[in-house]
Amino acid sequence: MSTTPWIENYPKGIPSEISSDQPENLLELFNQAFKSFGSREAFENMGKILTYQEINLQSEFFAAYLQNEVGVEKGDRIAIQMPNCLQYPIALIGAIKAGCIVVNTNPLYTPREMEHQFNDAGVKAIVIIANFAHSLQEVLAKTKIEHVIVTELGDLLGGMKGKLVNFVVKRVKKMVPAYSLPNAKKFNAVLKAGARMKYTKPSVSSSDTAFLQYTGGTTGVSKGATLSHGNVVSHTMIISHWFTPLLKEGQTELMITAIPLYHIFALNVNGTFMMHIGAKNVLITNPRDMPGFIKELKKHKFTLFTGVNTLFNGLLNQPNFDEVDWSHLKGAIGGGMAVQDFVAKKWEEKTNSPLVEGYGLSETSPVASCNPLDGSHRMGTIGMPIPSTTLSICDDNGNHLPQGEVGEICIKGPQVMSGYWNKDNEGVFFEGGWFRTGDIGMMEPDGFFKIVDRKKDMINVSGFNVFPNEVENVIADHAKVLEVAVIGVPDKRSTECVKAFVVKSDESLTEKELKAFCEEELTGYKKPKHIEFVLELPKSNVGKILRRELKEMEAAKSK
Repeated sequence: MSTTPWIENYPKGIPSEISSDQPENLLELFNQAFKSFGSREAFENMGKILTYQEINLQSEFFAAYLQNEVGVEKGDRIAIQMPNCLQYPIALIGAIKAGCIVVNTNPLYTPREMEHQFNDAGVKAIVIIANFAHSLQEVLAKTKIEHVIVTELGDLLGGMKGKLVNFVVKRVKKMVPAYSLPNAKKFNAVLKAGARMKYTKPSVSSSDTAFLQYTGGTTGVSKGATLSHGNVVSHTMIISHWFTPLLKEGQTELMITAIPLYHIFALNVNGTFMMHIGAKNVLITNPRDMPGFIKELKKHKFTLFTGVNTLFNGLLNQPNFDEVDWSHLKGAIGGGMAVQDFVAKKWEEKTNSPLVEGYGLSETSPVASCNPLDGSHRMGTIGMPIPSTTLSICDDNGNHLPQGEVGEICIKGPQVMSGYWNKDNEGVFFEGGWFRTGDIGMMEPDGFFKIVDRKKDMINVSGFNVFPNEVENVIADHAKVLEVAVIGVPDKRSTECVKAFVVKSDESLTEKELKAFCEEELTGYKKPKHIEFVLELPKSNVGKILRRELKEMEAAKSK
């Protein structure tokens, strides 16, 4: 069957199984980091740096406030709704120290989405950036939230700089719509009050829930993946082994964190794992401001970089990309969506360091497989299962398929969630505890796995399956294409046909030229019957292209 073969080309020096000797919970993992790396720089944002000691102290103040003033008890849920800023790690670690379950929330959620998530999770308290407090105001009375803590972007920058940032964001850029939350507390006031209160360390086991990590909602109503302390600690230990080829003992790594910390990738790779090894995180608040992002990159000698395909592609298309010092970069890891081959090739040519693809989901903490980081990576694949993790290709009945056959990717490992919060989990796992990802893939003879597409995104053309990823990869290879997304649209003759939405990088590109290009590269039923040129593609806040929204747009046209 197509489960992992522990074969000769598995990266040398990396064990197939991790040791059971690991911290019991995240409190122990964080405390080890604070003890080992106290004076090291931990997080930087907008030029302000906080050390591990400072994060430890301020997160304890926050925890003390939650315990004494908010009255949280072990297992209470607290939502954090902010972009990348220094307040995020303090609030997150403080909530964990208080014994809370953290509910990471996208700040760009609509009031409807916020109401659903907060009620589904049973949120008791929330920390929210002022920019989005007006949305909370709309739904607060419809939730069970009892305590609101509001912060502004510049709150922890200190002195005149912090005041200036808050003034510009609020008064000049008009990024803080008016809101009224009369009983809300200010973040800095909370830390000040917490400094005078007693903190009591809770008793937490590995099976206790640490995070309710809600799925992105790109496939419908979002659900909370229940991730335990044991899930996240195991994930940290596993990827510590996988990253061994890149990490040098005694050397402080510098990670660029452009993916928001509320996203599972940044939360447990950039956040938890980087803290475990004593690395420094440079938090990028708004990576969509590409010129500003490049300006920030030019200030640092960074060694590691995580992102999604659209982020890497966007950077590569900046005119001053080559002004950044890429000489210290050991490697970049792409996740969240497929890394297109042409982007990976161009990145490696420009930076002289690899861009490798990993794979995982909120439900798997997130990493389940990754390309080797020792130079043996394979473009176009999601690599191999990481230690203590097994992948299998299954049919619709849960039968394990042979190598080379296409089916649903299923995962087992200590980082896999126990289930969705307050949901009927029937059908989520196959017999034996195999988590069903909904992704279609195959395992090649050498043990590398390949993701074909999302099961729900398959296009049925006259009974033939067309996978959007394959068509997108071909079209993206055209020199005049910047971005592309492919969906299936209704067709009287063939049930469905392929439609491509294309963002040009060169205005001279025509539909005729692109169709001729596809004619050479794709078999008949895979070729796009319709091509629509657009100025931009709908994306999630982390830059993941949302095919669902394109399908909704098409459906609306036919009404």
